Amino acid sequence: QVQLVESGGGLVQAGGSLRLSCVASGRTVSNEFMGWFRQAPGKERESIAHISRSPGSTFYADSVKGRFTISRDNAKNTVYLQMNDLNPDDTAFYRCVAGPTAKTINSYWGQGTQVTVSS
Repeated sequence: QVQLVESGGGLVQAGGSLRLSCVASGRTVSNEFMGWFRQAPGKERESIAHISRSPGSTFYADSVKGRFTISRDNAKNTVYLQMNDLNPDDTAFYRCVAGPTAKTINSYWGQGTQVTVSS
């Protein structure tokens, strides 16, 4: 089992920035891939970014490409999501995920954190 704990959400004005963090504990050999999903009210859940342990290959959804940056500190078992130039469409509940492969990245889920962007 892998436990994931997110932090860093909150309320920000459009154009602002936030950084989400997610710390993994437990059987961390299973968190080869870590990433973020988000879900806004009335919308489908969306995979927005993920990163491999090594060599740190990344994926971004088109909706966040160029504005969000995912990174990880393997020594701290932590993944970060730097979110810049936020807009109201980024308002959603963000959840950290982890898994042994890219296809199984949603094997483990954090409790989530709310991000609200005001216009």
